[in-house]
Amino acid sequence: MAGHLWKEQTAKQEEGKVQPQRGAGLKRSSAVLESLLKLIDESYSRKAWHGPNLRGSLRGVSARDAARRPARGRHNIWEITVHCAYWKYVVRRRILNERRGSFPLAGSNWFHRPERLTEEAWKDDLRLLERCHKEMIEAVRSLAPSALSRTPRGSKVSTEAILRGIASHDVYHAGQIQLLKRLTR
Repeated sequence: MAGHLWKEQTAKQEEGKVQPQRGAGLKRSSAVLESLLKLIDESYSRKAWHGPNLRGSLRGVSARDAARRPARGRHNIWEITVHCAYWKYVVRRRILNERRGSFPLAGSNWFHRPERLTEEAWKDDLRLLERCHKEMIEAVRSLAPSALSRTPRGSKVSTEAILRGIASHDVYHAGQIQLLKRLTR
């Protein structure tokens, strides 16, 4: 049901003029959850109208290019990649109501990279991003649709807002990586 029609129907139900349809809220929540999963996939790895997604922006980037800084004190592509992995971990942890402390690297949010400037170290961090994304998607798929309206512990916003946010986060950093690639080549 279109958003304005849904609001109108809900208002009539609250006034007692119309009986709520059985399962209508569940159908809407299920549809929203599926839509969020598609949005997250597009922002990370599926073809999207806006151009490269996060994984696409990293395709073909060498360790040397990933380590290049645009200026002193600024983040490089490698650090942005690990930062994205970290926030996928945070999203998974929040929506599953897990405690902190299971991210494979010490620290939080931003991690100085590279520790070793090798292709293998770069590939390890790309695999970390992929693993964190897959684990986050598994967690999202395990959610009951009703969980979307709840605010997880440690968050100020609903699960639905967190999931929209991680998709936006991926697209934002994909654009940033595209710009950094142009600046450093």
